[in-house]
Amino acid sequence: MATSPHPDGFPDRLVAEALAAARALPAPTPVFAIAGLQGSGKSTLAAQVAARARSEGLRVAVLSLDDLYLTRAQRQRLALDVHPLLATRGPPGTHDVARGCQVLDALRKGEDVVLPRFDKLADDRTREDAWTHIMGRVDLVLFEGWCLKAAPEDEKALATPLNALERDEDADGRWRRYCNDALRRDYPALWSRIDALWFLQPPGFDIVRTWRWQQEQTLLARDPQRTGMDRAQLDRFIQHYERTSRHLLATLPAMAERVVALDAQRRPRLPL
Repeated sequence: MATSPHPDGFPDRLVAEALAAARALPAPTPVFAIAGLQGSGKSTLAAQVAARARSEGLRVAVLSLDDLYLTRAQRQRLALDVHPLLATRGPPGTHDVARGCQVLDALRKGEDVVLPRFDKLADDRTREDAWTHIMGRVDLVLFEGWCLKAAPEDEKALATPLNALERDEDADGRWRRYCNDALRRDYPALWSRIDALWFLQPPGFDIVRTWRWQQEQTLLARDPQRTGMDRAQLDRFIQHYERTSRHLLATLPAMAERVVALDAQRRPRLPL
């Protein structure tokens, strides 16, 4: 059992194993991905691996799937043209997949590139002068995100609403079909850029409500002048993610190069 839980950090042993796995990949600039549901600690682990890599003299770029969200204006247009629920960031169909492919391709080629950044409290991309500039080739790309390698569901699974949000605000299934179609049509190109993926596996979906609330409080503590979500708003927000999250729990362990099982305190269950 690990002794150093998130948010304080993952155990050194796991960080070292992740970096070793990334360095063993044959690509000149490998893309090592870390997936996990909301609040699981994927950005924490990515930051720890990046810090360790830099301490060993490696150049590292860290990209989050969250930083590829469409702008608020773009999502509002989708909400008008397709379905109102697409105004909410997060579900498949609300990412700039083409930009993600361009960024990862440029990093692989050793080109200069600018990494976009997204402000969750503002619910929009940051100003471009706050983006991260990468000059020249890096040795490793760490790509973290909640739904990396997510696959579409069978169409028949979409017929029955999964929660109150789908029942009350997507009664005809138009929103969930749009998200599922995006996973089938758009995201495979982005997933194909990933060389290896580790999955931080929670004990179940229900713990995400607790973890995401803790994450929200952490964001607000860093910037107390901002306004975040209350528990009711957060519960509704999480329902946007529930369908894909549950499908990931059922399918991603078979696709990931390694599954790191977490307990309710986010402690990884590591073999002795």
